[in-house]
Amino acid sequence: MPFSHHSHSGQFCKHAKGTLEEVVLEAIKQGFRVYGLTEHVPRYSLDHLYPEEIEAGLSPVSLMKQFTDFLDEAHKLKSAYASQITLLVGLETEHITEHDLDMLSSILSEHSNRIEYIVGSVHHVHGLPIDFDRATFDDALRRFVPTIDADTPCASHTDQFLSAYFDAQYTLLKRFRPEIIGHLDLCRLYNPGLRFSEYPNAYKRLERNISFATSYGALFEFNAAALRKGWDTCYPGRDVVELIHALGGRFTLSDDSHGPQGVGQKYPEMRDYLRGLRVSELWFLSCPADGDVGYNFERGLTATRVSGEWWNDRFWKCESQTVQH
Repeated sequence: MPFSHHSHSGQFCKHAKGTLEEVVLEAIKQGFRVYGLTEHVPRYSLDHLYPEEIEAGLSPVSLMKQFTDFLDEAHKLKSAYASQITLLVGLETEHITEHDLDMLSSILSEHSNRIEYIVGSVHHVHGLPIDFDRATFDDALRRFVPTIDADTPCASHTDQFLSAYFDAQYTLLKRFRPEIIGHLDLCRLYNPGLRFSEYPNAYKRLERNISFATSYGALFEFNAAALRKGWDTCYPGRDVVELIHALGGRFTLSDDSHGPQGVGQKYPEMRDYLRGLRVSELWFLSCPADGDVGYNFERGLTATRVSGEWWNDRFWKCESQTVQH
């Protein structure tokens, strides 16, 4: 303790701020002991670039170079600050089309000795980003129409939308077995009051995904970004936390920072959220100790349980962990 497994920097992500080193220095200042560096993998079509990337003159080719530059910088910082913090170098996935997954396989093969873990995230449904703005989210939702079929239960457009999100997530999980499950319920970003149990087709898929991720030992992140976006919880919401717990899943923490200003942001509120849910165990990724015969992930890291009562760690009493807005 403490730790975060999901972060970005303006140096390698155009909707973030600051340099990667500034992010690392802020994590050290706040007393983080394990911090994950996980820039987005490239996207491979001009149609999938964001406005700020187009404005900056980026292309799919330059995004690939940007990602390899990130790996170079991350490992340089990992070595430079090894005496002050444990930095883990990973990536955050994209699943827009099957081509993205094929290219991810190529990246993992080419850089197998430099990518220590994966944050498995989905940000698109049917090719449209669902966390960019409300208008684009609504456009994605309108792509679905209610089904009326005598052989299958009627599915509302919302149920179909959610089901498509969870199907894309399941494909990602099955193929890559990410160590960290990123913002599991991002699909309700603009409707945090939505309850999956009211959408039977989506709920079955959510349960399937959690069961599968749990079966290989994945860690489900509590992600503070939702608190920054107006939720009164972090990701995942209470109903999903209860389901993960019922199915035997394990939890970890992520700030999903987008620059040094976001490091540790909303962690005090996230702590209070977890305490209210009576979350008694937290886990983090680590390098296996010599001779460790416990379960390791395929990319080499292992999951370590926080010893003692995690909420009594001195990190939470640090002056730098006052409530941030």
